[in-house]
Order: sequence, then structure tokens, then C-alpha cells
Amino acid sequence: MAATVEAPGKLAQNTVFSILFSISFAHLTNDMLQSVIPSVYPIFKDKYHLTFTQIGLITLVYQLTASLLQPLVGVYTDKRARPYSLPVGMGFTLVGLIALAFANSFYNILISVSFIGIGSSIFHPESSRVAHLASGGKKGLAQSIFQLGGNAGSAIGPLLAALIIAPYGQINIIWFTLVALIGILVLTRVSKWYGAHILEKAARKTEHAEQVFSKKKVITALCILIVLIFSKYFYMASMSSYYTFFLIDKFHVTTQQSQLYLFIFLGAVAAGTFIGGPLGDRFGRKYIIWFSILGVAPFTLLLPYVPLFWTAVLSVVIGVVIASAFSAILVYATELVPGKVGMIAGLFFGLAFGMGGLGSAVLGKLADLTSISYVFSVCAYLPLIGILTGLLPNIEQKKVR
Repeated sequence: MAATVEAPGKLAQNTVFSILFSISFAHLTNDMLQSVIPSVYPIFKDKYHLTFTQIGLITLVYQLTASLLQPLVGVYTDKRARPYSLPVGMGFTLVGLIALAFANSFYNILISVSFIGIGSSIFHPESSRVAHLASGGKKGLAQSIFQLGGNAGSAIGPLLAALIIAPYGQINIIWFTLVALIGILVLTRVSKWYGAHILEKAARKTEHAEQVFSKKKVITALCILIVLIFSKYFYMASMSSYYTFFLIDKFHVTTQQSQLYLFIFLGAVAAGTFIGGPLGDRFGRKYIIWFSILGVAPFTLLLPYVPLFWTAVLSVVIGVVIASAFSAILVYATELVPGKVGMIAGLFFGLAFGMGGLGSAVLGKLADLTSISYVFSVCAYLPLIGILTGLLPNIEQKKVR
């Protein structure tokens, strides 16, 4: 995963795969460490006698710290790049993991996850800019490679938690700090490459600063994308935070078994992420967004009512289809607002985290008032909001003209 420094001038023509795979690996480590949080919810719930509302608040605190800072980091680094902020962000995650391993109360858990959230808020805008910088014009492919790492990490995290933490206890979270240290090393190498290419990045930004649509049309399109992010990540919150509880409640599986099913779902999400970007490059990002969000609705509507085997099968289909949207949404948004990669990446990653956190808190409260099964029945309708994709302008056709 070592990042080699390419000669200046190659960026605009060539895709720098060594950097893309390095930053993807760093994304894998970052999101794998984040995924430890929901993976140990059943342990924390039993050990500290937490309610579903408190579980939702843990996610909310983490997601808010991970989301509110991201647009600010993005706006700042659009004006003044900070390559070495990448390993610094992973350092915050390292501190949060150590604190989480030794947390002995609900409030200590909240403080611990906030450090992990801060680390994530620093990591995502700058790492997304690195992927854009190394894309060589293949923006969808680059974003998919970057996102693939993150989603693969999110899938691996629960599996490792099932093997390392669930059988032996909370203190074993400390083993994940080794992964954070590896991430810091990789990001330090990436930062060296990034620092060597800052001037070329600035030239590229100036080169492509022409806006395709009017300001009003851009704002309308961004608002539609935000609503689509809401529908996608509220549904994803039901799966990432409460899918294990749903399986335990409905099918009486063990905690370890439920985490393995969560791993299967998140693995499908990783696969879908990789598919979405290249398909968007080829067929148009608007159509991939439409297919991904609205197209998943028949499967989400079936999920709460089928046996365990078909629940697992449907979760795979849902994961692949719904995950294909984010890379397309992010690249579409950067093309709507050219020259503002950090701001757009920070905004949309922040929204993704924020909507996920808000969704987790709201759904946790709803689960306490009703049941986990009712939560999944209600969330099944969220992808129908994807019909709004039809209102987005066809940006590729406009650029050709």
C-alpha cells in the first residue's frame, strides 16, 4: 500500500492507481474502526442496561461529531490544503478507540465515540479530494475505489468484533488500535504524495471552475440530492444500527450470528459501492441514482415479512443496489459545483453521517415506543422518495452541448 510519488504533470492524463488503492485502504481502516461502534451495541446494552433510545443517542453523538465538522473542514481545505491532516484525523480515531475500550459508563461511551467522529470528519473531505486528484478524469471509478475501501471496512468491522470482542469482552476493542496505527502510516505516505501535487491541484481547480447550470438550478438539484441522501441513510441507519436486534428479536439468533448477518449485508454494500461509480461514468450518474434508490423499494418492502433465509438474500440485494448511489451522487454534486471538491465532499459525507445519526436516534426512540419489527416496516417505504431523481437535470448531456 505504499504511495509512490508520480512525476508532476501526469495527474490530468493518468489515473494514479497506487494512490487510489492507498487511500482506499486508509478508508477501509477508518470505516472498519468506526463500525466497531454499532457492532458492540449488544454488549453495551447488556453490560450497562441501556435502552434503545440511549443506543440511538450514542450513534447520534458519533454521527453529529462526524458530520457537522466535515463541511467546515472541506471549505477550509478548498482554500488552504492540509495534506498531513489525514494522519492527524486517524490519530483522533486512535484516541477514541482507547477511550472506548476502557469506558465504564454511558457518558464515557459518548465521549469516546465523539473522538472517533472527529477523526472521521477530518479524514473524509481531504481523502475524497485525494481520490479526485488521482482520478485522471475517471471520477466515478476513482470515487468507487475510494468508497469500496470504506464499505469493505464497514463490513469487516462487525465480523472482527464478533470474533474478537463479543466472546472476550469490551476491553478487546484495544486490539483495533493496531489497525489505526497502520492507517496512520499509510496516510503519512499519501500525504507526502498529496503535498507534492498541491500546485497541480490548484491549476486543475482553476481549469474546471466553469459552472454548467444557473445558480437557481444548482441549488434545486442540490436540495433534491439532500432529500435522496435522507432517504438512503435513514434506511441504512435501520440496517446498520438495528438489523442485529431485528434478527435477534424475530429469529432468536445469537449476538454472534446476528453480527455475521450484518457482515453479509455490509459486504453487499461494499460490492454495490464499487459497481455504482463506473456505471455512472458509462451510463450517466442520474440514472444510477434513480435505479439505486427507487429501484431498491420492492426489496425493502418485502424484507420485514420473509423467513430468515430470504431475509439474508434480500439484505444482499438491498445492500448492492442501494450502495451504488453514493459515488454517483457525490461525483454528480462535484460536477454541479466545480472547483469545490472539499466543500461538496464534506457536505455530503457530513449529511450521510448526520442523517445516519439522526435516523438512528429517531428509530431507537420509535423502537422503544413500538417494536423493532415496526421500525423495519416503516423504513421499508423510504426508498420510494427516489422518484424525485426524475427532477434532476441531465448534467452529462448539458456538458456535451
